Amino acid sequence: MSQLRLYNTLTRKKEDFAPLDPKNVRMYVCGPTVYDFAHIGNARPVIVFDVLFRLLRHLYGEQHVTYVRNITDVDDKINARAQKLAKERGIPVLDAIREITAQTAKQYEDDVTALGCLKPTREPRATENIPQMIAMIKKLIAAKHAYPAQGHVLFDVSSKPDYGKLSRRALDEMIAGARVEVAPYKKNPMDFVLWKPSTPELPGWDSPWGRGRPGWHLECSAMAEEYLGQTFDIHGGGIDLLFPHHENEIAQSECANPRSQFARVWLHNGFLQMEGEKMSKSLGNFVTINDLLHQPLGLGAAIRTAMLMTHYRQPMDWTSERLSEAYGLVARWDYRAKSVPVSDRVPDAMLDALKDDLNTPNALTVLHDLWHKSEDSDNARQDLANSLALLGIKTKQFRTLEQTLSALGVSKEELYEKINLRNAARKAKNFKESDRIRDELESKGIILKDNSDGTTDWEVKR
Repeated sequence: MSQLRLYNTLTRKKEDFAPLDPKNVRMYVCGPTVYDFAHIGNARPVIVFDVLFRLLRHLYGEQHVTYVRNITDVDDKINARAQKLAKERGIPVLDAIREITAQTAKQYEDDVTALGCLKPTREPRATENIPQMIAMIKKLIAAKHAYPAQGHVLFDVSSKPDYGKLSRRALDEMIAGARVEVAPYKKNPMDFVLWKPSTPELPGWDSPWGRGRPGWHLECSAMAEEYLGQTFDIHGGGIDLLFPHHENEIAQSECANPRSQFARVWLHNGFLQMEGEKMSKSLGNFVTINDLLHQPLGLGAAIRTAMLMTHYRQPMDWTSERLSEAYGLVARWDYRAKSVPVSDRVPDAMLDALKDDLNTPNALTVLHDLWHKSEDSDNARQDLANSLALLGIKTKQFRTLEQTLSALGVSKEELYEKINLRNAARKAKNFKESDRIRDELESKGIILKDNSDGTTDWEVKR
């Protein structure tokens, strides 16, 4: 069986993965900022790193993997929305913040659970770890990597000679290309905030530098260290976080703990577009996970499968056709696997695909092969069920599918009966009858797709 290999953004190459401690494999992934519903682009890293979490648990044992995904519940975006809500409702801003963060965090948890994602081992909130953040700032100031200025504390990027090593950008290029906050108290335009002042109506904590709140980059560094140690195995997130967020995390963590490496392997998933365009509210193509889950074909397993059709490092174009195809795939897998009790036996072909830098397109090919074999093989049916479980593609959740097929005027049993009758007609060269069955199903919204091996796939027409 193959060795787990992951593409490390830090080294720009695929490497054999060897945890620091096989009995405590540790992974940190940047979680949501809870100011609004998560959009479909936010679903991609959640699903990608859930698959990795499941794979690591399979390889090293469930009790030997620690997965931390934080919740950012103090942030300028939260404050801005809370101030608007407070004005509309005539309530204190702090009450509005508590309401927004509680509701949004609960909605996020419900939405990602519907996508088949496991709960992380720990989900620390930024507001619960302020003392750890203040302690890290003190260490950085003492080591002359940070400086107080007008109620702020800033990280001095010039104090770290290899700043930019993750994104591989020179400091002068970063200054020229970045949108940086211009402030008279900064020594360098790229210096970033570790601590900032708070006004009385906004969240704030007492500190040696006055009442204030932490910078976003610092939050993740402090929480990662608190729950995983100064050096851990894997840090993940979207490619949009590569710079400046992850770059700044490395800088402040390694300077606070000069003998540590912080994260040994960095994984980043690619961007997601909607129907070939960047998602934005102004274009009218902004879709939340919750929106998608309430669409006719918005089954969690189908959304998850659609995400896994593209390798995690590649950019993805989210289309209605992709979701429709995924919906049909999950329906076929479910039909064969839903009555099979799941066990830990996973075929080597599935593990080999996932251990090759989470090659989920190859993993879906393995599922397709198992599905074909499962018609006549109990072992293949068992392998199919086990492989679906490893990928987090839930079976036995087809309330939406049954409702959709019912609306189309056909049951699953009738659909497969018609497919079998049509295949028999094709074999007998009765093409008139074959075309009649195909056209009948298409008139009901079901598209048949004939494969070169003589089998037939189907999908719901969008």
